[in-house]
Amino acid sequence: MNWCCMRNATSVSRISSHSNIPRYFSCALKFHFSNSSTGNLVSRHPSHGQNIKHQSLIQLLQEPHGVQSLDATKALHALTITMGPDPTQPFLASNSIMLKYSAFGDIRIAREVFDNMTKRNVASYNTMISAYSRNGNLLEAWKLFSEMRSCGYEPTQFTFGGLFGCESLDIFQGFQLQALAEKLGLFYIDAFTGTALLGLLGRQGCLDEAMQFFDEMPIKNLVTLNCMISLLGQFECVEESMMVLRNLIRSEMAPSGSTFVGILAGFVGELDLILGEQVHGLVVKNGMNFAASVNNSLINMYAKCSDIHMAEKMFENVPVKDVVSWNTMVGAMAKSERADKALVVFRKMCASSVLPNDITYVNALNCCSSQHFRLLGESIHAKVIQRKFESDVYVGSALLDFYVKCDKLDDAHVCFDEISEKNVVSWNTLMLGYSSKGSSYAILLLRQMIHSGCHPTEFSFSIAVKSSGLLEVLQLHSMSIKMGHIDNDYVSSSLISSYAKTSLVDDALKFVTTNNMPLPVVASNMIANIYNRNGQFDKTQELFSDLENPDTVSWNILIAACSRNGDYEEVFELLGHMRIARVSPDKYTFVSLFSVCTKLCNLGLGSSLHGLIVKTGFKHCDPFVCNVMIDMYGKCGSLASSIKIFNEMTSRNVISWTAIVSALGLHGYAYEALEKFKEMNMTGIKPDKVAFIAVLSACRHVGLVKQGMELFGQMKGKYGVEPEMDHYLIAVDLLARYGYLREAEQLITGMPFPPNTLIWRIFLEGCKKKRSIDDARALAS
Repeated sequence: MNWCCMRNATSVSRISSHSNIPRYFSCALKFHFSNSSTGNLVSRHPSHGQNIKHQSLIQLLQEPHGVQSLDATKALHALTITMGPDPTQPFLASNSIMLKYSAFGDIRIAREVFDNMTKRNVASYNTMISAYSRNGNLLEAWKLFSEMRSCGYEPTQFTFGGLFGCESLDIFQGFQLQALAEKLGLFYIDAFTGTALLGLLGRQGCLDEAMQFFDEMPIKNLVTLNCMISLLGQFECVEESMMVLRNLIRSEMAPSGSTFVGILAGFVGELDLILGEQVHGLVVKNGMNFAASVNNSLINMYAKCSDIHMAEKMFENVPVKDVVSWNTMVGAMAKSERADKALVVFRKMCASSVLPNDITYVNALNCCSSQHFRLLGESIHAKVIQRKFESDVYVGSALLDFYVKCDKLDDAHVCFDEISEKNVVSWNTLMLGYSSKGSSYAILLLRQMIHSGCHPTEFSFSIAVKSSGLLEVLQLHSMSIKMGHIDNDYVSSSLISSYAKTSLVDDALKFVTTNNMPLPVVASNMIANIYNRNGQFDKTQELFSDLENPDTVSWNILIAACSRNGDYEEVFELLGHMRIARVSPDKYTFVSLFSVCTKLCNLGLGSSLHGLIVKTGFKHCDPFVCNVMIDMYGKCGSLASSIKIFNEMTSRNVISWTAIVSALGLHGYAYEALEKFKEMNMTGIKPDKVAFIAVLSACRHVGLVKQGMELFGQMKGKYGVEPEMDHYLIAVDLLARYGYLREAEQLITGMPFPPNTLIWRIFLEGCKKKRSIDDARALAS
């Protein structure tokens, strides 16, 4: 055996473990390793044995599962070199080798094979163009395309298919290629080129152009229809995608799994549920209900269409659950109102034979973040470390968000440091954690982010600005201008807020004078709020009139401005205009309106507003609004309505209890007010300064001196509330009004701060009243 034969034998032994080479090469090796005893056979047929060897090699290279690794490809490449070119098919072996190298991601060696080819054909160029396109290297693919045409080779549908599939190809280059393909008549040969162009239009977001081209395509196949359905599904065009599906069924083509996966992706709301159920029926009818991808899409569809029970049922009935099935269910549960159940599904997945992946951990951690399940989140973190996912940017960012929301910044920083390739979300999440604490470390993180090469977004600047001092605000303002973020709503509004916070109101107001264009709504609202606080209500109205599309906050600021300015009639006119503009009032709107009703002591107007809330739904009737309604009804004379609203509240806070105590006291029900005060203590809600003012006022209204002074004495010792001037005023009034002048005087002289004129006036009025009573008694006797 000569040296060449030994090389061939070694190559075969190297790749035999990767493929079925012995089966394909038994005949070829028989001829290649023939000794002198078989020489006569070869000499009589000098090309026949060589042809068999080449054919066996080509057969192996073209077998889908014949070559399954890069090493096997290299070994076969060596074998083709030693065997020499096939004179009958000089291109086929090299083209196949190039295809294998590109399939295993080694574009460099594939290009070397291409460059070393003495003769090339269209398939050679197509192979390399497709390889570069899949790798995102449009420049090299375009160079080869130009070289191919200059060498006289006419591009085929596969040439254009490769180029259209390149992620880096922009829409203008795509239109140039479309014109050339049209000129060559490739759209009339088969559907391959047109389908590839549809894919490009979809990636570029050109939906109208894609639909127009689809309608004009002369030849379509199932892949084309699936591509269009998938594209329409991505853009949530449900009716259009259903129309394409109907055309597919009428054309007597059999829908595939990709058909149903594509169309189900577009169903995203409750209104799409009926159509989704119809598609589910088609899935069963076509026997696709056993395909894992289709079942996963159905689960996802039911979850997005707010039928979580059906999604759960689908999941339970799926015959084979893969990691996507579990992830879909965990993600669906996490976004629903039953977020805690997502973690139950996660535990079941961990107990099953399917291992969680990065998406699973992200969904589970997001659920822990939203529900503040700290211990469970930490246990999931342990599993993440066990599976070595902590360096993954998506899992790491989810861990970071979890610890930030659990107020554990040290642990969050550790997770941040573990991420191997940090993205803008990672940086922003950690910055937000420090900014929420008012720490200037967020600004240092922004600097580190820029130095690391990660480009900050508008959210990065708005986060950093919130925790900055005067000097940092000026620096961040300059940096945001330099990086082109100053016109962003978030950045401008954050800068305005920070300037106002640091008492640089003039600098904040400069945003109005320096901008030639109208201010964005958010920034305009911030400026209007500053005008409001400074009492410049006319400026607020002027700013509002410049807004093209004011939002709810804009209307609320203007309503509050009119209320503070005493323009009560205009407040309700604004409510009417707000509703005509189809801007829904929120809880802040109703709070301002009820406050006006209270000031006017207009029970009818307040009741009408209450009716509007009931009519539009109880979503606005949260504790914030209910507290104001209790106060309004109490001060407008309808105690029964105050009690009714209080009793119907499912969630009460200290303001709720204070409001009902105050309402009872105003109407002379001091004993009931005291009972409510005690009940508040029993529920675990600690009374604050305002609550004591309410209960002491209730005692003063009906003369419960003993109970009132007992509560006053317990304020600091039992409840930890330091009495202020308002509390002393009520206590002195309570004593002086009912004849306890000596005790009132002692209380005044024992005050920890000097008494004001109002306290002495109250005391003197008590003395005057006592003298009048004594004189009346003397006269009577």
